[in-house]
Amino acid sequence: MTDTPPPQPWQMQEAEVRALLGRVRAGRSLAPAAWPGGARAAVALSFDCDHECFELGGGGRAVGRLAWGEYGRRVGVPRILDVLARTNVPASFFMPAMCARLDPDETRGIVAAGHEIGLHGWLHENNSLLDDATERDLMHRAFDTLAEIVGTPPVGFRSANWDLSPHTLAIAAGMGLLYDSSLMADEAPYELLLDGQASGLVEIPVEWLRDDAVYLMFNRNPATRPWATPDDVFGIFARELDAAIAEGGLFQLVMHPFVIGYRSRIWILEALIERAQGQVWFATHADVARWVKAQA
Repeated sequence: MTDTPPPQPWQMQEAEVRALLGRVRAGRSLAPAAWPGGARAAVALSFDCDHECFELGGGGRAVGRLAWGEYGRRVGVPRILDVLARTNVPASFFMPAMCARLDPDETRGIVAAGHEIGLHGWLHENNSLLDDATERDLMHRAFDTLAEIVGTPPVGFRSANWDLSPHTLAIAAGMGLLYDSSLMADEAPYELLLDGQASGLVEIPVEWLRDDAVYLMFNRNPATRPWATPDDVFGIFARELDAAIAEGGLFQLVMHPFVIGYRSRIWILEALIERAQGQVWFATHADVARWVKAQA
């Protein structure tokens, strides 16, 4: 007997389309009327500390790729922390729980330096490939691990590769988290709706164009190579920053220690901070989420 092929997208009924789109949806904008201290805009810097789990979470075991992740731990994070300390800027570091277990002193050191640690999966796994029970177990295990290592529970979540299942944000809301930072429906923070109802989660939106890996990453599979110079990348980020300041909005940025942490690239971070200083409120993602939620 021949298996029945799945229906084509254009064969979906309108009710199916509405149900699919309505599972997770952007609700009201949480763009505040003002930022703390009368700042013209807010800047929320983030660093995804995928380290060795970048390779492991994708099913790889390549020794060279694992060493690349280790570079992020050994060299990238210290360089980033040095820039942030010299410029007195707080940031959010999203950490897979296994990375935190491999080197808990790194995670504690990030917090001791005044930064936020956010959830980033158990092993940088792709949430969209998980069933509900497995995903729930991994998210709770990751939460408990970071809470134990840091001493305080994390309040924010970012899915690995920004891949979410239909259950991810319901799980996050059920855990009592404050915010998610995995979606792209706006440039300003917004309220997340689940099945048409307010979830209680604030979305601090990301975007591929505000991600260093898009421009500077090297992969054999799929075969991609850096296609922009550090100067090109700075130019794109600087235009995004300038526009956010002109609009009085939020400039949110994603970087990776094993991508940005090289001698020829780390200057991008410092140059962006220098460009923004005196005009913006530098804040962690948690700080931004608390502020906009309180102003709503």
